[in-house]
Amino acid sequence: MAYRKGMSVTTICVGEMFRLLLFMIAAVVGMTTEVAAAKQPNVIVVLADDMGFSDLGCYGGEIETPHIDALAANGLKFTQFYNTARCWPTRAALMTGYYPHQANMAMNFGPAAPDSYSGYIPQSARMIPELLKHVGYRTYHVGKWHLNSRGGQHNETWPLSRGYDHSYFMLRQDNFHNPKLLFDDKIAIERPGDTDPDYYVTTAFTDQTIRRLEEHEQSHAEKPFFLYLAHTAPHFPLHAKKEDVDRFLGRYREGWDKIREARHQRQKEMGLLDCELSPRDPFAKPWDELSPAEQEEWDARMATYAAMIYRLDAGVGRIVEQLKAMNAFDDTLIFVLSDNGSSAEYIVRGDGHEPGSYPGSAESYRCLEVAWSNAANTPFREHKMWTHEGGIATPLVVHWPNGLKARGEQTEAVGHVIDLLPTICAAAGAEYPKEFEGQPTKPLPGKDLSPVLVGGEDNIKRDYLFWEHQGHKAIREGNWKLVADRQGRWELYNLKEDRSELHNLADEKPALVQIMSGKWQKEAIREGVVEWNSFPQAHRSPGVDYREK
Repeated sequence: MAYRKGMSVTTICVGEMFRLLLFMIAAVVGMTTEVAAAKQPNVIVVLADDMGFSDLGCYGGEIETPHIDALAANGLKFTQFYNTARCWPTRAALMTGYYPHQANMAMNFGPAAPDSYSGYIPQSARMIPELLKHVGYRTYHVGKWHLNSRGGQHNETWPLSRGYDHSYFMLRQDNFHNPKLLFDDKIAIERPGDTDPDYYVTTAFTDQTIRRLEEHEQSHAEKPFFLYLAHTAPHFPLHAKKEDVDRFLGRYREGWDKIREARHQRQKEMGLLDCELSPRDPFAKPWDELSPAEQEEWDARMATYAAMIYRLDAGVGRIVEQLKAMNAFDDTLIFVLSDNGSSAEYIVRGDGHEPGSYPGSAESYRCLEVAWSNAANTPFREHKMWTHEGGIATPLVVHWPNGLKARGEQTEAVGHVIDLLPTICAAAGAEYPKEFEGQPTKPLPGKDLSPVLVGGEDNIKRDYLFWEHQGHKAIREGNWKLVADRQGRWELYNLKEDRSELHNLADEKPALVQIMSGKWQKEAIREGVVEWNSFPQAHRSPGVDYREK
């Protein structure tokens, strides 16, 4: 292994060891050594929006997701992978490899706020596409961005200014059938549903992904590509194509209690988890106490939510077929995950809700709300925005025929979205810069997951994982997790024995609580966390917390 000028010891260990492992696996299966040692994989990240831990079929859900399930059946499932509990913090962590506060994306409060909450990612926090372009990649973005903090015109915070060759994205998340404003690179697209009555943004995102793949094959086939497909489904408003809604209508008349029990049973049968089912959220009514009209309404909401995930999965199937047509499928590293747990929010905005509108139509505006969100996050407690497992645990499916050791396996290795940047860079042979514009860059907190992906290991060594969002906070160290909501005391759980966080051991182990809370506080100071209640009330998202309904 030759040392190249400017290469750090860390980079040699990460990048070259990854390729050495690839070489060894390739030799076993008979691949040529030249390809195994030097081939840079294509990389696709598919990010769902507000999808719960148990929604995919391969994670216990009854929703039909055959294409993602097929990737899992021939790849690797993570049972302990985490996001940051919210949309934009997760996207910032994924793109930069930093915790949200480190990337100044804890919130989007603007330049008058503390840096960590400003919503402006510094240029020194290099993003995945910027790093991969240095090693020959073409880079494409499709879907949601949510990292643009400088208004509605192209600027330095938009994808094209952060390393992407092309970008097609929806600026504001308001209507799946007829969004107000999208951008195809720098070309504004207003209300596409006005001219195309069949327009549906999830399908459009898949169409644009395939468009970029076709263009890549035609004009840049000699180069590897990185493609970030950030869906807006199944985030509210609950909008879906009528034929997809009709496919699921009536399936949820049995109610959220039985759906939760059935999902939990399947999770245990497939060996995904071995923990208790958390009680129904105390803010959710028992299904049997609802009137027939209420049951019909809630069946329609969950049917629409399921339809959104079904259509997202169908798009994954189309992308797989395109990769196979390009003879690129085996050389493509695919990640499928969600940005946070399912959402208990209740909001009406955008074009509003028209009473009597068909479920999932452009005229409707409905949210999943607390009871179905509780089911989507089976078997865990809490929801999007909370740092209990229901808010931060995500499915992660990884597929890579020419690089992955696993075939239809799962791992208990603990991972986080901050790990994706170092993992992707290791696979691509990219280095993270030690400095930017003459100033040293911050050390990355994430870990390269290649020992898990290529080596089959079930443990990644790290000090701890850290969370804070709107006053909800947590730290995980080994199997121990310390967590609190913004109104509560610290709770302590042994996740190896109690992944559902039902048996609080804080009173039994006060010394451990003190040690872990001290580590959390030290990290919070280092990252610039500000006490949530010190912000003005107008900044604190009034009216979306289901507990305030």
